[in-house]
Amino acid sequence: MTRRDFSERDIHMALDGELPVDERVAYDAWLEANPEMKARSVRYIADLAALRATFAGVLDEPVPARLQNIVFGEAPVKTAASSSRWWLAAAAAAMLAIGGVGGYVAGLDHLGLEDPAEDQLAEQAIAAHVLYAAEQRHAVEVPASDKDHLQTWLSNRVGLKLVAPDLAAQGFQLVGGRLLPAGESKAAMLLYEDDKGERISLFVTAESAEKTKGTYGSQDGPEAIYWLDQGYGCAVVGSLPRAQLTAVAKSAYSQLVAGLAS
Repeated sequence: MTRRDFSERDIHMALDGELPVDERVAYDAWLEANPEMKARSVRYIADLAALRATFAGVLDEPVPARLQNIVFGEAPVKTAASSSRWWLAAAAAAMLAIGGVGGYVAGLDHLGLEDPAEDQLAEQAIAAHVLYAAEQRHAVEVPASDKDHLQTWLSNRVGLKLVAPDLAAQGFQLVGGRLLPAGESKAAMLLYEDDKGERISLFVTAESAEKTKGTYGSQDGPEAIYWLDQGYGCAVVGSLPRAQLTAVAKSAYSQLVAGLAS
């Protein structure tokens, strides 16, 4: 096929899963050759992941008929013109949010994710990582220097016995942690950094779903290695090579489970 120039419109098409498959290799090469556009793509991924996590409880619900009727002009106008225009805009925004994010999620490279609990866990973990890993002064609420308090505080708030894994063997040191909302419950995020400034995060929440594990992410952003087991829902998130991120996740997982028996 004839090589073409890509634009910001193609970034949105890629996120919505609408970019033709035969253009994907050329598109990825274009991103690598254009750091500004690649950064924009990563930012859009973060925005969509955060939006998906925020509306996780309602995304699978059908759009109310009254809103669909308003959008398609089928509802009678019962208010002043300015008011009806406001409701039209609100209804359209709601449908775009639900439809657009749904298209984005369908286009992600997620492996075997059929359980909503897995979707939600991975998406919340990635959204939290993108939001806080880039922060320098306010990335964590409690620093690693107060590790004992950090573990006790997060354990009490999340409702799980939480041990901050030692990932020094994998080249990462604990920066600290913070408490986050996770749907109707709470989650702990532990942030780690290597000597090059590369950061990964461990996202932990209470989860009663059946034992499982997997990988979730996109080609242009961070990836999550996740597992649900023994009441934990955990995900290690980062932009490391898959094999390296998997090794870190296995170490973190084994230490968390070992902490249950200590």
